[in-house]
Amino acid sequence: MPLHYIYLIVAVAAETIGTTALQASNQFTRAGPTVVVVLAYGVAFYCLGIALKHIPVGIAYALWSGLGIVLIALIGFSIFGQTLDAAAIVGLALIIAGIIVIQLFSDTATH
Repeated sequence: MPLHYIYLIVAVAAETIGTTALQASNQFTRAGPTVVVVLAYGVAFYCLGIALKHIPVGIAYALWSGLGIVLIALIGFSIFGQTLDAAAIVGLALIIAGIIVIQLFSDTATH
């Protein structure tokens, strides 16, 4: 796997950690999760910036945000007890399908 995709994966993971901590920070009233939010988003944007040296911004952002949305929805469901109705599940499936289409068929995505 090319190194720039490793950076993108780390960016997605860091963004997911940061957003999970954002929910746990209770609107920035809890210090520990608030520190995690700031650090995780810093790592996420740094790694995304490095990935953008080799991946077009539209493709990188589509992958970063799409994967983040799906992961956060799953974390919200499993950790925070948030519900997903049928429309949300279909929408998440479409996001995953879009990511797959970009990776398999787009000439702008670096393979």
